[in-house]
Amino acid sequence: MANRAHVKPVNLVYGVDDRPPLFITAVLAVQHVLLMSSALIFPVLVVQVVNGSPEEMQGLVSLSMIAGGVGTILQSLRKGPLGSGYLAPEGGSEPFLPAAILAVKTGGYPLLFGMTVVTGFFEALLSRGMNRLRFLFPPEVAGVVVFMVGASIIPIAVKLFFGAGGASSAGRSENLAVAFITFAVMVGTGIWGKGSLRQFCMITGIVAGYVSAYISGLFTASDFEQLNRAPLVALPYMGHTGWSFDPAVLLPFLIAGLCAVLKGIGDIATCQKINDAGWKRPDMDTISGGILAEAAKTIFGGLIGGMAHTTSSSNIGLSLATGATSRVIAYGIGGIYILLAFFPKVSALFSVMPEPVMGAVLIFCITFMLLSGIQMIVSRMIDTRKTIVIGSAVIAGVSVDMLPGLFSNVHPVLKPLLNSSLTMATVTVLLMNLILRIGVARRAKIELAPGEDNYKKIADFMEVQGGAWGARREVVGRAVSAMNEFMESVAALKLSTGKVVMEVSFDEFNLDVSIQYPGVLMEFPGARPTEEELLHEEDAFVRLSGFLMRHYADRVKSYSKNDFCHVLFHFDH
Repeated sequence: MANRAHVKPVNLVYGVDDRPPLFITAVLAVQHVLLMSSALIFPVLVVQVVNGSPEEMQGLVSLSMIAGGVGTILQSLRKGPLGSGYLAPEGGSEPFLPAAILAVKTGGYPLLFGMTVVTGFFEALLSRGMNRLRFLFPPEVAGVVVFMVGASIIPIAVKLFFGAGGASSAGRSENLAVAFITFAVMVGTGIWGKGSLRQFCMITGIVAGYVSAYISGLFTASDFEQLNRAPLVALPYMGHTGWSFDPAVLLPFLIAGLCAVLKGIGDIATCQKINDAGWKRPDMDTISGGILAEAAKTIFGGLIGGMAHTTSSSNIGLSLATGATSRVIAYGIGGIYILLAFFPKVSALFSVMPEPVMGAVLIFCITFMLLSGIQMIVSRMIDTRKTIVIGSAVIAGVSVDMLPGLFSNVHPVLKPLLNSSLTMATVTVLLMNLILRIGVARRAKIELAPGEDNYKKIADFMEVQGGAWGARREVVGRAVSAMNEFMESVAALKLSTGKVVMEVSFDEFNLDVSIQYPGVLMEFPGARPTEEELLHEEDAFVRLSGFLMRHYADRVKSYSKNDFCHVLFHFDH
């Protein structure tokens, strides 16, 4: 799977292996950096919790930017065990925020950084077991994670869209006008724009948003003062850097690390899907390299005094919206993000981005993430078990945002699990998937009598089994066609003297149909019998039927043993 050539989707202008022109690469990278800058609010929130100094805030933000830039470059590597080879910028810190706040309240910045390093090693350990753990992450589970990543950002995005960061400014006409102008420009250029204009839809919208915000008076005197006060060039402040360890906060960080891994699996699987028109299932080798890159970046961030990051789902949505997913863009993103850490004035420009502009950008990207998650979920057959798994996880996740105080009285150790809709949904979907797998057999049998109308029996049997297994409908459909064609041929050619037993087995990569019956062995020639052979040879029609069935399956084998005929249909899944 890892070595299969990608089929570039028609909606991509620059696929993962393409090299855009230098100017286009630079502008696309700037777009991603602009979007990644919205995640700088997470280190700001951590510093505000302990009433940290401006120097500490500048240091945590700048060092987190360096870690994010390094992680983005590592993620794009495609040789060796490190990196997924995709454009998957490292910008978000959502899963780590509750644990980070708990750490700085408990033991200050050193405890935050020490526990971040420990979490990185935990992620690295998980990355080495991806192939063995792939049964935990079927597409419907990864799809729920991708969907909930987008859904978890909706409350933040909507508040920002309406300028509701402060109660006095919520719903003001100026905020709404700026938000709608920003969103409309991005949508208009993304849908009707031609060539480069479509690829630069987000930066075009942000520029339009900044201009309209300036005209509307949304920039305050403190915003301009912040820009003027920031030095042009400065080394990141590292006076707050140190490391310590406390077992009392270990569990929250391990939960955060697990959620970051699950989020990374969903994001990298999304990268695989949007870069390959022939995508069938997550490539766990690629995902393993991506999670190891994320672990290395988390360790690096903790060592230099920055926050942990995860892959940024919004940026992946942006790459899909612009039709540019080239890994070359990642080098530009990483380089620019690292460089900006040494230019506080430029970083300050990002920090004063008007809330309605930021909200419009997030909503624009969330739309792509939600749909990507839904597409991953429905790419497989869904039965009652999987419906319950998916529905329960989404309900559990959404409940956290709909009823913010619902879990306010739980034990502090569990708060990182219950205070995040993304964390709640991912843990729920994992547990429900494991529990409801109990009793699902990997093999199933059906007995059929030649000469009867067997199509409905076969179709219903495979519908039930395919749903229980979470198989791809297209593969199950080919298996149903082969099985039905076989039964019709056996009846028409009178090949069987008794009942036909069909045993179907499944794993994530294979669907096999083993058929046993007494009678005449059916042949499956590679060439169609000639008209002359059909006219003069009695067994020619047997070979013709076998030839037609060969086109349904990826491999066919037949043999006789102990007075029984055996036929094996294999379907790649």
